[in-house]
Amino acid sequence: MPRSAPSSPASPVPAARPRERRQRVQAAETGMGMLKALARLGGRASLTALAAEVGESPAKVHRYLMSLIAESLVEQDPATQQYLLGREAMFVGLAALRQADPVRIAEPMLVRLRESLAVTCFIAVMGNKGPTIVRFEEPGLPVTVNVRMGSVLSFLWSATGRAFLSALDESEARRLAQAELDALASAARRRLDARDPVGALRREVRAAGCACVVDTNLPGISAVAAPLFDYAGRPCAVLTALGATGGFDASPDGPIAAAVRREAAAASAALGFRPVAG
Repeated sequence: MPRSAPSSPASPVPAARPRERRQRVQAAETGMGMLKALARLGGRASLTALAAEVGESPAKVHRYLMSLIAESLVEQDPATQQYLLGREAMFVGLAALRQADPVRIAEPMLVRLRESLAVTCFIAVMGNKGPTIVRFEEPGLPVTVNVRMGSVLSFLWSATGRAFLSALDESEARRLAQAELDALASAARRRLDARDPVGALRREVRAAGCACVVDTNLPGISAVAAPLFDYAGRPCAVLTALGATGGFDASPDGPIAAAVRREAAAASAALGFRPVAG
């Protein structure tokens, strides 16, 4: 009786080919690119506008939009035929916003400032008594100052307070600064603009993009501060660098001010802030 041929082992399921994997990755990247383009266009756009934004043909964009619609990441307005971010995209955005803590996000920027400039740096948020330090970083040779975690700073005399005043709504800024203005002695008041003390401070800081003070809040101490903005354009924190006046360049166009502005802008971008062009 003839022997039966030995059964061959089951053939393994072939792994996805590298080319197929690359195509899937590229397809995912293209789809994500369209979602980001739709967000840049305000969350709503026509097929033509979206195709122009991503630099692809309308036919290709339409195919991807159909896949995104199937996942509820995009919707189409039946009245205008425009495409808009869908329910699932909203859930993703809300989850990201819940994690957008300004102190946590700004910590790497704070450490970079300390290490690159070798100066004392801190993050302050608005507390119920005013700008309050919540994170503090010192270099290897710290400058002796009488501010620490939990310290509340002046609106009028500290760089941190002035940065907040510049970024807040005008009526809110004037309300918050009024108590300090009312308590000023005549000699101190003469150091501010006589006609519009709060407005002048706001204009100065906005023009420079940061607040710069020399010996105003603490004798012998200079500081530079810039505000952080959240996704809605609201000021949510201030990043400040300070040092001994003799060796600290507090000029608005100096390297310290440039670094503070740059790190504050990076933190704001991570919080979802998009500055208005123009």
